[in-house]
Amino acid sequence: MSLVSETLIEVPPYEVFGPRGAPTILVLGGISANRHICANGVDPSPGWWESIAGRGRALDTTKFQLVGCDFLDGGRGEDGRPERIVRTHDQADAIVAALDEIGIARVEAVVGASYGGMVALALAERYPHLLDRLIVIGAAHEPHPMSTALRSIQRRIVQLGIETGREHESLVIARSLAMTTYRSAGEFAERFAAAPSTVTENDAFFPVESYLRHHGEAFAARWRAERFLALSLSGDLHRVTPRNISTPALLVAAEGDAIVPRSQIEELAREIGGRCRLVDLPSRNGHDAFLTEPEVLGAIIRDELSTSILS
Repeated sequence: MSLVSETLIEVPPYEVFGPRGAPTILVLGGISANRHICANGVDPSPGWWESIAGRGRALDTTKFQLVGCDFLDGGRGEDGRPERIVRTHDQADAIVAALDEIGIARVEAVVGASYGGMVALALAERYPHLLDRLIVIGAAHEPHPMSTALRSIQRRIVQLGIETGREHESLVIARSLAMTTYRSAGEFAERFAAAPSTVTENDAFFPVESYLRHHGEAFAARWRAERFLALSLSGDLHRVTPRNISTPALLVAAEGDAIVPRSQIEELAREIGGRCRLVDLPSRNGHDAFLTEPEVLGAIIRDELSTSILS
């Protein structure tokens, strides 16, 4: 295939599974996702998108050959920060290098959610001859300034943790803050009481805090500070020119998404260079709807693939 510049030699780890010779689908998730999409013959443990991918599911592993890739990060410098910036187009280059190594010259579809949707758009802009169709969920051609504002605060928290020797705690706090943007205000209102559960002489503890702490601790236990900084910044540096994207695309906007408002996806749909369809994903969960609404999203994906690939 030889589609990648000779200067790019880094190839991310990947998994390939499903019937050999079946239509190939590249699957990319948020910054927390990895190459392990779902349980398969390579790795039988549950994957990050188990509810969408697998036998009989929307990304049916009896009908499609799936490819999952880890995202590159910026390495670790002597000061504990990333050594270099990694952009979504760098991820696209690395994924194409992985496909080249696997021996896949073309993919029938790229399904990308959140950060993976940004990378999917970068792939379509730089390698239009490599893919036939895009399914982009909760991603646009550039970040929203409010999302950048919130992520910049998260990065500063982690940088402060590096500077003070408290990386783990800083990741816990940064991820806790991120969870308030991944979910919706409506969901929090339904799930958690407003009144404190505990009040002391000089403090109070609220029900929502345990939820945020739990997710923060789970994230910090498996992530490095420099990787978080690199991928968070990568999302804020993401830019594609919509008119340069000619690949037929399905854009999915999650209801109540605070990170990627529907207005941004509407703008992408208006300006994109190829055929495009925008559909709504109803949910009370906001941006994380791609993880929490498998039945509705699965039907959307299945319908798109059946009309474009299997027809």
